Amino acid sequence: MSALSTGPGAALPPPTEPTPDPLRTKGSGDRARISALDVLRGFALCGILLANVQPIANAGARILTAPLTGADWPGLLVDQRFFPIFSMLFGVGFALLLGSAGDRVARPRIVLLRRLLVLLAVGLAHHLLLWEGDILAVYAVVGLVVLLPSSWPPRWAVAGLAAVLLVVPLLAGYGLFALIPGLFLLGAALTRYGVVARIERSTTVPAVLGLGLVAGAVPLAWWQVRSGGSGAFAAAGLCTAGAYVCAVLVALRTPLRPVLRAVFAPLGRMALTNYLTATVVVRIVAPLIGGRPEDWSTGTVLAVAGSILAAQWLLSTLWLRRFRQGPLEWLWRWATWLRRPPLRRATGAR
Repeated sequence: MSALSTGPGAALPPPTEPTPDPLRTKGSGDRARISALDVLRGFALCGILLANVQPIANAGARILTAPLTGADWPGLLVDQRFFPIFSMLFGVGFALLLGSAGDRVARPRIVLLRRLLVLLAVGLAHHLLLWEGDILAVYAVVGLVVLLPSSWPPRWAVAGLAAVLLVVPLLAGYGLFALIPGLFLLGAALTRYGVVARIERSTTVPAVLGLGLVAGAVPLAWWQVRSGGSGAFAAAGLCTAGAYVCAVLVALRTPLRPVLRAVFAPLGRMALTNYLTATVVVRIVAPLIGGRPEDWSTGTVLAVAGSILAAQWLLSTLWLRRFRQGPLEWLWRWATWLRRPPLRRATGAR
């Protein structure tokens, strides 16, 4: 969601040189996709749909998920555990695209302004017509207020502000939505420091970091169950989301890499299309299942989410064999650059 756009990574300098800030330097035009970002985005999309099936089916009567105590396994492993990943990836995508736009146009921030305004329009339509729990409009507003202005200060200032906007809401006991600005800036800072460009080069760093996050997530989950407060939920969700990211990055350095790319990358590359169409499908399927959605069993939720994701994976895989982007991603890109981008792949292209 953006958490919903991807971007390329700049070539790294020799290890003896400082890592340049991609927003301050010129590159060489379009850059290659970072496949780990597609995998992480697809992985997060799966978890978000699993968490959102019941609220969407219930037409917004319960915009968030089950009780804040989260004593069941969805409350400990799923609810609000994937949303932070999407939020951070939104900041990553913003910084990557702004760096790329700087290579192509004289006023790159105007390009990103249009992109956020289009996202705001799409999010408002989704919110008003389909589901009150839409997050796209929130992302667009926070992007306009926080991300776009953050492209002017140096990267150390962005990193420092990200830390403040993550720590202060947690200490104040606010919910996870209060962390969106900090997560956006965290993603942007990691990109500008070259961390994202090196994201697939190490096993040790994500493994060690992941173990630390797991060690923190366990007591935070216990605190969530005992207190039932939104602050505990946010802290546990953030820590667990970080552990998930590290686990995926480590797995991408193993023989599981082809499997992870095959399963999650197609979903991630068409995240906007899949996110919006999932709402439509859930609203259509819910009356056929019957009963109150909040009373659905865990098996029903898994079956609905799994069926939708399986269908989306198949359609995404087939679509991307012939086209460069998902249909809504393509339209979003067109509106961003104000010129029609190519959609169909060249004959014989993979």
